[in-house]
Amino acid sequence: MLSFFKDYKLFALVFGIISIIIISIIYNTLNTYKPLSIYQPAMVSTELVDSTIQHQKKYHKIADFSFTNQNGKTITQKDYKNKIYVADFFFTTCRTICPIMTNHMVEIQKEIINDDEVMLLSHSVTPEIDTVAQLKRYAKRKGVIDGKWNLVTGDKKQIYKLARKSYLAVKDDGDGHPFDMVHTENFMLIDKKRQIRGFYDGTNPDDIDKLLDDIEILKEEYKK
Repeated sequence: MLSFFKDYKLFALVFGIISIIIISIIYNTLNTYKPLSIYQPAMVSTELVDSTIQHQKKYHKIADFSFTNQNGKTITQKDYKNKIYVADFFFTTCRTICPIMTNHMVEIQKEIINDDEVMLLSHSVTPEIDTVAQLKRYAKRKGVIDGKWNLVTGDKKQIYKLARKSYLAVKDDGDGHPFDMVHTENFMLIDKKRQIRGFYDGTNPDDIDKLLDDIEILKEEYKK
């Protein structure tokens, strides 16, 4: 009888050690760091990408830009140097998806308000309507925080070019009119090297949660 209990105790000890090892392997497998993809034009729907770069498979990044924000300040890529940021395209008079997108940007702003690594950038696709004064009114109404979130306007050709050739984010109007665009619900996550690391449906709360999670994953990348 004593021998039985000794054997059982040994079995329990071995079983316990094996169980711990198995649990550790499963835990480490599920929590393995997986870097975010780096999106290239060839990976994105052709309707969102300028035909001149649709087959590009590497080296894509956001081009230099210069716009004017809600405070009349010139905003360039230098203002986003060494920053992670979320970008989108909108217009202040939109009554369909824009209010939802902007409200979700407000939620993101709340989450990153004390995070100096992360900023937001929203481009107007109707710059002839969205003047500095109009953007300022909109920013006040939505609670945009200066220094954290820039709403920008500027030359429509530059905005269109940046949207199609850099952010891979808008459709043309389908009528052959140059520089007329139909913005999408996309939010783009941009890394510190000005590369696209994710696309998200700015009207979908689940996608916003994923975007916030991906920001944390991207921040981990810079710690390694």
